[in-house]
Amino acid sequence: MAIGRINALLGCVLGLILSGCSATNDDTLELPYDSWRLGFFAPNYMEVWIETADAVDINDRWFKRAMSGVVAVQTPPNLTGSPKGWPKRPGAGAGKQVSGASLPRFIYVRWQSLAEQKTYQAYIEIPKHVRKAMLKGERAYCRADNKWITDYRDLITVGLAPGGVTKTWIQGGCLDAIEVSRIQGRIVEKGPHQGYAKGRYYRPPNEASQTYIDKFGIPYDSW
Repeated sequence: MAIGRINALLGCVLGLILSGCSATNDDTLELPYDSWRLGFFAPNYMEVWIETADAVDINDRWFKRAMSGVVAVQTPPNLTGSPKGWPKRPGAGAGKQVSGASLPRFIYVRWQSLAEQKTYQAYIEIPKHVRKAMLKGERAYCRADNKWITDYRDLITVGLAPGGVTKTWIQGGCLDAIEVSRIQGRIVEKGPHQGYAKGRYYRPPNEASQTYIDKFGIPYDSW
């Protein structure tokens, strides 16, 4: 019995060596950069305020309130902008560096849609193939300083739209964005701040946003 167990163990070890599994687990590799960034934006005029955006890394460490507050949103003058659809390159959004974290496993975000006066939450998984892409350095031309560099997709950008829709990308400062997922969040029945705000939202939409919504409505089907 003991010999059989030893042979089985040796077989497992040999199999790991031959397959290279222990040496190619991307989740155990060190980051090739100091930290990754988590940023958020909303479509034109569709203002959003984040109550909390928490990140959990592959080591199950929880980075609470990795981001909170007002997200990036544009309100072009004279109602000349359009909130419909998502941009091909979303930009970094308003956010922060998540320092001390390994690769992200998932992101939880709870936000107030000021355009609707509703509160949503969503869990955004960062799959292993996306984490692998975050470790891959690529040659890229940066127009800002006219140089070729090795860049990484160390930026996670999340779009938050009315109706609770989230869209997530990874990108680099000089690398194109790669879509991660589109997630349908759900309404937080307790309301803003999980009921502790007694139904009071951060604020109503600003004048330009409210004017656009009053005139054109909210294009829910476009996201």
